Amino acid sequence: MNLLLEVQRVVEDDGIPGPMQFQAWAEAALNGRLEQAELVVRIVGLEESRQLNHEYRGQDKPTNVLSFPFEVPEVVTDDPVGDLLGDLVICAPVVADEAAAQNKPLEAHWAHMLVHGVLHLLGFDHTTDAEAEQMEGLEVEILESLGFSDPYQSEREL
Repeated sequence: MNLLLEVQRVVEDDGIPGPMQFQAWAEAALNGRLEQAELVVRIVGLEESRQLNHEYRGQDKPTNVLSFPFEVPEVVTDDPVGDLLGDLVICAPVVADEAAAQNKPLEAHWAHMLVHGVLHLLGFDHTTDAEAEQMEGLEVEILESLGFSDPYQSEREL
């Protein structure tokens, strides 16, 4: 896997993983699915997340991760953009709050959000039960390959 990753940190927080961690997690999510990719991961605060979530999803609140797959404009006839996968926008305060509320290690939740977002960029979704089952299965498999436990385990025990 040849991944060109750009990490943009708009907020500072001690709990935000470093670029090498994001790189390893993204490569694990892409392994066997793409040979080459370019990806931007932007780490933001509550306001930017809320604005983007409102503009693109119609929800006026911050969210953990937003995925923006790259789409070649119709006016482009050749493929000058090559391997652009898209952008992920991850809200650091939401990720930290969710990890605490769910009693999950912060690093594990960051890894989950990155893997979840990358799978969205690859076209996976969870709008139906069948899609959710497939996507969650992939997330669990990828996260376990990275040494993290099943992020959905507590939900399954209910």
